[in-house]
Amino acid sequence: MTRPLLGKTAIVTGAARGIGRAYALRLARLGADVVVADLNMQGAAKIGEELTAETVMAEVEALGSRALGVEGDLRKPEAVERLFRETVAAFGRVDILVNNAGAGVYRDSGPLPSQTTQAGFDFLIDVNLRSCVLCCQAAAPIMAGQGAGVIVNVSSQTALEPLKGGAMAVYGAAKSAVNTYTRNLAAELGPKGIRVNAIAPGITLTARLMKLDPENGVGTPEQLETIALRRFATPEDMANVLEFLVGDLSGYVTGQVISVCGGAVLTPS
Repeated sequence: MTRPLLGKTAIVTGAARGIGRAYALRLARLGADVVVADLNMQGAAKIGEELTAETVMAEVEALGSRALGVEGDLRKPEAVERLFRETVAAFGRVDILVNNAGAGVYRDSGPLPSQTTQAGFDFLIDVNLRSCVLCCQAAAPIMAGQGAGVIVNVSSQTALEPLKGGAMAVYGAAKSAVNTYTRNLAAELGPKGIRVNAIAPGITLTARLMKLDPENGVGTPEQLETIALRRFATPEDMANVLEFLVGDLSGYVTGQVISVCGGAVLTPS
């Protein structure tokens, strides 16, 4: 594989496992130095996801790129400020930001709209929307000073089409807000050479989903029948689209939300 991102630095939030890990490793394969940001760097072990090295940072380094791990709660401005401060101190720049950190459910809240507790609402809005906005605001002046940059926010199929019975409604609402913020930020930052897009994943076969989400009605055989391509996504499917969005082939693409759901949004849930 060629390494078109050599000399560039990427931050990937929520990168210690799952789709975020796939994003981090793909960027490393493309040559970027990668900052792995997560609330818990041992997140993969917690859900039984097997790594090829002790940590995602070690996996990145095994691919020939430099890596930095920064642990913190990105709902908090001080954690975001520290993430970007440590990134610039280590690598001198920020070329790519992938806002992948998020969560779909809250442990003490029902999955349906009428069952969402106030604590669940606050958590889902903060972890999915607030963290994204804070990171974008931190990245924008750095990228503007460089004259270029790429921001890829992570949305969701649930922001484009409701799940059956309205499941994960607040998560979908937060991701809908991410979509709107993405488009508006793209309009603001385009003249500064910064492109802003979003990926909206469908149901993706991560270790976490296979272990936990069937309890919440996600990843079931019934849902498979609603996907036009008749398979669930893999983290690599998402990384393929990320590779397009951070590369030269998408140099004239900004303000877009790309659905990567196998056609699930074409079929009523």
